[in-house]
Amino acid sequence: MFNIFRSKSSSEVPSTSAFPSSSSKPREGWLGKLRAGLRKTGGGIATVFTGTRIDDALYEQLEEALLMADAGVKATQYLLDDLKRRVKESKATEPAAVKALLVDALADLLTPLEQTLSVGGRKPTVIMVAGVNGAGKTTSIGKLTHHLAEAGASVLLAAADTFRAAAREQLMVWADRNRQGSGSVDIVHQAGGDPASVCFDAVNAGKARAKDVVLVDTAGRLPTQLHLMEELKKIKRVVQKADETSPHEILLVIDGNTGQNALTQVKSFDEALGLTGLIVTKLDGTAKGGVLAAIALWARDRALSTADARPVPVYFIGVGEQLDELETFSAREFAQALLD
Repeated sequence: MFNIFRSKSSSEVPSTSAFPSSSSKPREGWLGKLRAGLRKTGGGIATVFTGTRIDDALYEQLEEALLMADAGVKATQYLLDDLKRRVKESKATEPAAVKALLVDALADLLTPLEQTLSVGGRKPTVIMVAGVNGAGKTTSIGKLTHHLAEAGASVLLAAADTFRAAAREQLMVWADRNRQGSGSVDIVHQAGGDPASVCFDAVNAGKARAKDVVLVDTAGRLPTQLHLMEELKKIKRVVQKADETSPHEILLVIDGNTGQNALTQVKSFDEALGLTGLIVTKLDGTAKGGVLAAIALWARDRALSTADARPVPVYFIGVGEQLDELETFSAREFAQALLD
């Protein structure tokens, strides 16, 4: 057994061989893409600090800018209160200094979301991926497969979106593309079949073929489509019949362009499935990247209100369609790129 990414817990099965985290790769090019992608979100916020005075007008403009960036009322108020405290404690006198303090406040709020996806503690590690239609779920699975295959992991893809032919074909394209890595990639699919049965077969196949990871691609659905949400719950139950410890990760892919709707999706899917992580896509060109602050505040309140609540970190963020445009999330990088 081995870990592809850094272990989250010492209680996991120890690895015999470690592969470098994707965060160890050069990130200079990635940071440039992240800054460019967040320009629409951060531009309105950064202009608040072009004046010469720290006064009520500055804080009012900042409040409006954060709300326009879809940070939400609660997260906006939280950041303003935290910022005012930092300004008072540091005795800042220039708007530029206030901007730097806002970077610190935002980074501190987002830091609990910064965790590393760990695989290898179980073999296979079963990762179930959900999301609404058009969020970039299947593409994200393809990119995640690329990360894993490049690290030498063997991956089995379960095409559980059985009624959309394009989904199967898209996964097969990604599988073919990722077979050029040092790891191996297989796919289990059944056109028109029962999604839960496909997942059951995939987990058993993963065990029989000694795969390191089984990635389950479920069909896109809205939280309001109750029958489809029940189907997701069924998939989770059936996967547990194939391996009672699985799924080991339940990831939700959210579109950064949807702003506060993304937070609504996180809450609904978490209630239905018990999420363990997020992938945030399409941050390139969005003006609503501030929603990560709202998600961070929700996650913090959730952890405080429920003693046994698992964290819901942001494992990856995406700023484009290319393979290298999905990267691990860094709170400090995000905050700096947003306000650069």
